[in-house]
Amino acid sequence: MPKRSHILPFDNLVPKHYLFETMATLVIKSFPDMLHSRLKQTAAVHRRSVNQETIYLIESALAAEATIPVKSNWANRKLHPEYEAALKSGALVSTVDSTIGLSEERDAR
Repeated sequence: MPKRSHILPFDNLVPKHYLFETMATLVIKSFPDMLHSRLKQTAAVHRRSVNQETIYLIESALAAEATIPVKSNWANRKLHPEYEAALKSGALVSTVDSTIGLSEERDAR
């Protein structure tokens, strides 16, 4: 076989890392046709594929949601006065795991 005197452009290609990684797949069932049409139009305007546009929109929505403070009824609940006083005094703070404390209490009986 004769030795090649030239190098073809694809001889030095190094496989990209992302070619070997697997990514999650998102399947949306019963996707409304009207919404899909709007998504295709928006993707075309932004010169993206429908998949790229979908990822962009989801990332944007989640980033915007992260900046909105969460209103939690649990976090904003009014505590019972005795319980709140106990918390402030540090009575309920312990460095011992509660399961260990319960186990020791049972063993002492």
